[in-house]
Amino acid sequence: MIQSVTDTQGVALNTQNQQKAIQSTTGNSTFADFLKESMNQLNDLQNQSDNMTNALANGENVELYQVYVAAQKSSISMSAALEFRNKVVEAYQEIMRMSV
Repeated sequence: MIQSVTDTQGVALNTQNQQKAIQSTTGNSTFADFLKESMNQLNDLQNQSDNMTNALANGENVELYQVYVAAQKSSISMSAALEFRNKVVEAYQEIMRMSV
């Protein structure tokens, strides 16, 4: 029961982070700020996954499914970030091929 509450809180925090990112893009912040915040969130997910994996390896009281879910969140986030980077590089290359 406690684990499901923790999972629900994690989802609620993730939703709040997404709303904060949306608000920052509509406010006075720049695209660079949005990218920086996104990279910080990606780094947080990577660190959380690493910490949970280390805790499981050290024999601490961590459920295997929680470690798996954290690793999958981290993996999916990294894949999305790489695809975003690829699209940005592709767009830049396309702009550079245009004749002025």
